[in-house]
Amino acid sequence: MTEILVDRRSVQVFRMMLSGIFLVASFSHLFRVEKTVQRIDQANFKGIAYFFGEPKLMVIASGIVMFIAGTGLLTGFKTRWAAGILAAVLVPITLTIQVGQITTLGPLFKNIAILGGLLFFIINDFNNSKNNK
Repeated sequence: MTEILVDRRSVQVFRMMLSGIFLVASFSHLFRVEKTVQRIDQANFKGIAYFFGEPKLMVIASGIVMFIAGTGLLTGFKTRWAAGILAAVLVPITLTIQVGQITTLGPLFKNIAILGGLLFFIINDFNNSKNNK
């Protein structure tokens, strides 16, 4: 297999830019709990959210998790773990909020693109790789 060389700076920039959406979302989840719960209650697939527990508690928990894992992704600390945890949070949010709103495909494909970015960091271990220049 051919080795692909990637500039370390491009990976750092990608990591930092990708983390931004989770950090912003974490603050929304933590400081606008009622509004976020209201979005869940209005979603066509709100049953997915209720499967995981009481929505208010899940919103607060996901806000804390997104802040911690988003900070890990931002700083490059345990990047694979941070990306995996963020993906695990993103999937049920996407299924609950975006999938049921077929009239607006933009947010759904935004989340799919974000998931692709997270998969990049899950699959590639840049902390211990020889693929960095």
